[in-house]
Amino acid sequence: MKKAFKYRIYPSAEQEILINKTFGCVRFVYNRMLANRKETYEQFKDDKEALKQQKYLLPADFKKEFEWLKEVDSLALANAQLHLQTAYRNFFRDQSVGFPKFKSKHHDKKSYTTNNQGGTIRLMDSKTPTGKYYVSVLVEYEAHIKPVAPTTETVFGLDYSSKSLFVDSQGNHADYPKFYRQAEAKLKRAQRKLSKRKKGSQNREKQRLKVAKLHEKVANQRKDFLHKLSRQIANAHTAVAIEDLNMRGMAQGLRLAKSTNDNGFGMLKTFLAYKLAEEGKQLIVIDQWFPSSKRCRFCQKENKKLTLADRTWTCSHCGAELDRDENAAINIKNEGCRILGIA
Repeated sequence: MKKAFKYRIYPSAEQEILINKTFGCVRFVYNRMLANRKETYEQFKDDKEALKQQKYLLPADFKKEFEWLKEVDSLALANAQLHLQTAYRNFFRDQSVGFPKFKSKHHDKKSYTTNNQGGTIRLMDSKTPTGKYYVSVLVEYEAHIKPVAPTTETVFGLDYSSKSLFVDSQGNHADYPKFYRQAEAKLKRAQRKLSKRKKGSQNREKQRLKVAKLHEKVANQRKDFLHKLSRQIANAHTAVAIEDLNMRGMAQGLRLAKSTNDNGFGMLKTFLAYKLAEEGKQLIVIDQWFPSSKRCRFCQKENKKLTLADRTWTCSHCGAELDRDENAAINIKNEGCRILGIA
């Protein structure tokens, strides 16, 4: 099993210089390797076999020309190559994710990954927009966890809701506090002040820090809420069934970006996955095309005419009056039970 631990660190002035230098070198090497791959892709994109045969530049190739790259952790540069390879493979597996993007010098969050020499620990140094430094330690260990047998009574179904985060199979709404919406007016005022500050000035940097702190507060509130909620769910149930939704696509396609990004449903799914696994329990991911909303939970007939605007509907086959979200959550639970073999 893998587990990550995150700690805030307080580097000395000398250490801070080295960390920031490593951020810059990792970004430089990543962008150079990406430029090489992009040029090669444009040249051979119509000949897949020829494209597969191409060899790409590596961090060691750049050290010959730019000797200052030798001043930083070589494993951080090697991990930049691995991250690019992963992004490149993801693009060919699903081109809708887009070609890997160049890393900006002015991007708010900076990070790099390194390894210990034994290969059992991975470290990631990062710097937040507010200037705080963190180290994340990823460890892999042998865990002896006794599996918990699920029952139909202890399986929990969750249906995504842009308004309340989710509706569960017991008819409860999560009632997510909408932290971003609460801070939106204050953020807009702070952002307007920032846009009026002269670039490069100390006043602009002070205002940029204020904006970053507001965003950081919202992110911390969201994460804290989701950690506590996921722990509560994991403790109370033996398995959780949830749909495999494309949250990014939903935000763009349904013009619900603010609500979708604010409530952090994807983050909740991640938290549930590892918290359930640590207790020998399961997260059951239901296919995104499963007709959870359109299927009557009583007679299993589908209402193919159901639209997003229909929040309640009457089954034409059995006459049941159905709440769209509650019906979907129960169907998700039942499908989870079927997959577990306990339906």
